[in-house]
Formats: sequence, C-alpha cells, structure tokens
Amino acid sequence: MGSETADRSLEIAAFLSQAGWGDASQWPLGQDASTRRYIRLVHPDGRKALLMDAPRIEADPCPPDADDTTRKSMGWNASTRLAASRVDAYVLIADYLRRRGFRAPEVFAHDTARGFALIEDMGEAREIARQIEAGAVDELEAYTRAAGILAEIHAEAPPTLLEKGDERWPILEFDRLALASNADLYADWLRAERGGEALDGADRQDWEKVRDDLIAQALEFPRTFTLRDYHAENLLWLGGGEIGLLDFQDAVRGWDAWDMAMLTQDARRAVSPEAAEGAVRHYLDLTGKSRDAFDQRLAVIGALNALRIAGVFSRLQHRDGKPRYGQFQPRQFAILARNLAHPALKDMQAFVRRTTPFVFEGVA
Repeated sequence: MGSETADRSLEIAAFLSQAGWGDASQWPLGQDASTRRYIRLVHPDGRKALLMDAPRIEADPCPPDADDTTRKSMGWNASTRLAASRVDAYVLIADYLRRRGFRAPEVFAHDTARGFALIEDMGEAREIARQIEAGAVDELEAYTRAAGILAEIHAEAPPTLLEKGDERWPILEFDRLALASNADLYADWLRAERGGEALDGADRQDWEKVRDDLIAQALEFPRTFTLRDYHAENLLWLGGGEIGLLDFQDAVRGWDAWDMAMLTQDARRAVSPEAAEGAVRHYLDLTGKSRDAFDQRLAVIGALNALRIAGVFSRLQHRDGKPRYGQFQPRQFAILARNLAHPALKDMQAFVRRTTPFVFEGVA
C-alpha cells in the first residue's frame, strides 16, 4: 500500500469516527466515471449509509465572472463548468433538491476540505436501467415518471447561488465556452473512428462556424435548472413510483432539452421509441410547453450533446485504449443523425455528412 493510499485510509477512519460510524463494516463499491468512489457502510446497530470519497482536484469552482482565457487556464472543469467532484457542490445541490421535495440522498455528515460525505444509502441495484432489464419496472412507466420529475424540477427559475451554513456554491450558466469545448470533442476525435486526424485548416474553420451558429441558437432558448447527467443509470426506482436522484453536482443554469436529451437519447441503452415519445408527451402535458418549439430545442441541444458524446467515445477508444466504448457508437451515431435531421440543423448536418459520412451509415 502506498503512503498516499495509507494516508487516505487514515483520513477516512478519522472522518467516520467523528461522524459516529467508526465501527461500521465497510464494503467498497468502486469508482464512478469521475474521481469519486463509494463505500457501503453497515453500522453495528443495523443502519446503512454510503461514504462518498471524493478527493479535491481543484481548489475553487469556476468564478462566475471569469473570462474565457482564465477559464481555459484553469483547466477542463472550469471551461465546461463541471464541479470536479466537489463535495460542497453535492451537499448544497442535494439540500436544494430535498427542500423542493425531491428524493436526493440525505447527507448525514461531510468534510468539504478533505472530500468526504456520509450519505443516505437508497439501496442496491435500483438504477432504473437495471430495473427495466430485470423486468421489475415497465420502461414506459419509468420514463414517464422520470420526465414528470423533470417537469417539476424545471418549474422554478434556476437559482444563481446556493448557501447553507458557511458554504456557498454558484449555479453557473451552461454558456458558449462550455458548449464549444464539449462539441469540439467531435472535431478533435471522431475521424479517428476511420483512422483519420482531427479537423484542421479549412475544415476546422468551417466547423467553428457551424458550431457557433448552432450554439447561438441554443443561447436563445429559455433557461432552467438543469441536472445535466439525468439518465437511467443515475436514477433509482424506489417503489411506489418514487425516483431517487444521483449525480447532480454538475447542475447548471441550462435548458429543459438538455435533461430530456440525456433521458430519452441515452448513449448507453436503447430507449424504445414508445418510452421516449411517452416521456416527451408527459413532460409537455405537465409544463404546457409548445411541441414544435420543444422539438427544435431537443434537436439543437441534443445534437450538441451527441457531438460531445460521440467525440468522448472515440477518444476513449483511440487515445485511452478502451475499445469497449466502440459498442456504444452505432447508437450514438443514430442519435446524432436523428437530431441533425431537424430543419434547424441543416448546416451542421451538411458539415457532418461531408467530414464524417460514416455517422449516417445504416440510418434510414
């Protein structure tokens, strides 16, 4: 065991002891897609909880007034306005959601400086994706209910700052730089799927124009409180139609269509057309929003998101040596192609057809 690991183990022991869980048995659950990992705890008196171990990798959140140059110098998380696994972001957003009546985990204790949180354990293998696979929940019912939760979350104007005790967390705008940085993953990596290089020269200039035109459309859309990573593997089916929320620490002042695209255009599982359409219809019935306007938002925001994800999957395969992500690309290409079919995206569709025509292979 390295000294760094040993030191972290001592910090965990001290935190749990201070929280009254020093005698709990521990069952490591592994690491999620970020730097966080979780340990399931069982107290001698039978209580259960989860330890979130989230070492701090950035000292401060992105300043709300930071210019593009400053944010780029701060790194990827500041450029794209991610929380970098910050415990205070998780705790304050969980508190905000719980105060509004949503089922985010209760936080029993936390230490922001060291990167620990002791949170409610809402049960094993309850992710909606797993529940659907097991036949324990109907897909249409699950997606309709998940869309209903979003309708409630989006009903209020998004806050700009969350505060509790001595801690504060800004809810920043998902802005031009964040969208461009994410979309550029397509330009940098997707041609690697066919042995090509990143877009450069005239192609890069053309990319930046169609990218910026698409972003300009997005920036005109009304803002909502956006959870940002709202999909079937981050939602828990708790019984009685209740849904538990996970992975919300990257919430921003974004768009209704971002959360709905994450839900209905899932990169990791094939959402049936019936479930996707049922979710959209239920969301619109509850919110009273226009179908035509929403369909445009879903196509524009969905395309920006799909460009990002397709680029990430290519980078994971061709830079990081993780070929398993190739299994998700056919679905991701189909999602991107469907979004590009909307009339509002004709210029981006033409560009993608010219530079990465394989995106449309097998798409009717």
